[in-house]
Amino acid sequence: MLFLIIASACLAGSVYVATQVATQPERERRLLVRRAARYGAVRVTAAREERLSLRERLLVPTSTRLAGLVLRANRRESIERVQQRLLAAGMSTVAPSGFLAAKGYLAATGGFFGFVVWVASGKMVGFALMLCFAILGWSAPGFLVGMRARKRRDRVQAALPDALDLLAVSVEAGLGFDAAISKLTEHMHGPLIEEFSLALTEMRVGEARQDALKKLSSRVDSPELSAFVRSIIQADQLGISLGRILRVQAVDTRLKRQAAAEEKAMKAPIKMLFPTVIFIFPAMFIVVLGPALISLAKVFTF
Repeated sequence: MLFLIIASACLAGSVYVATQVATQPERERRLLVRRAARYGAVRVTAAREERLSLRERLLVPTSTRLAGLVLRANRRESIERVQQRLLAAGMSTVAPSGFLAAKGYLAATGGFFGFVVWVASGKMVGFALMLCFAILGWSAPGFLVGMRARKRRDRVQAALPDALDLLAVSVEAGLGFDAAISKLTEHMHGPLIEEFSLALTEMRVGEARQDALKKLSSRVDSPELSAFVRSIIQADQLGISLGRILRVQAVDTRLKRQAAAEEKAMKAPIKMLFPTVIFIFPAMFIVVLGPALISLAKVFTF
């Protein structure tokens, strides 16, 4: 096994050296082009590079390259889709390249740990563990982001009827739609209010209301919120009263929330069946049948 590891390392080293030799002219040409592009600003660039921290000089470029490798390994993935999932989970401060790099880091770490176990054990079980650890490290970030996005979507759907009621009251009191959203952000909190606040900021910087609301609907995967956005856009286009539309949407979303709660309540007995059978019934059998079994054992003993 040790001989196989040494041979693999030598083979990888020879491939690396051959690649470096084959790409040396192209790399020199690119270096000359970069030097020509930076001509006249060498001192400024050098001073800036001296001020960069270790994270900016090492970790950020490494993460960017690793994210590119992850994208090339998974052709179905893209920066836009990753950004959409992060926004749906409320992780707007996390860069898509950082998320992809985290997947690569965790997959490599899990694979290396499994490789160490494989070498130490020398059995195929270690190889299976290496694959399992690598797959687990690859899928763990996506699983966590998806779980957080689902929880955030549930919180948005739960807060939507009350938010629509407040919007309807504000619009019927004479406020405009933008002012009603501003009043909403003052009196309520949560992920839905954060999304409305972001949409309000986009409208204040000059973006059209329809575009801001469409972005709001795309960031949150909620059918009720999508229906609300479509109704507001249609009301703007057709000149319908916003107050009545908001009232109808509030009643509709509240009925849907009640129906969803009733559905969860009906599913609860089925979900409780398996824990009851596994954990409660054995204890009940021990308590009920235990004394009888002890008495029978004494009888047959005598």
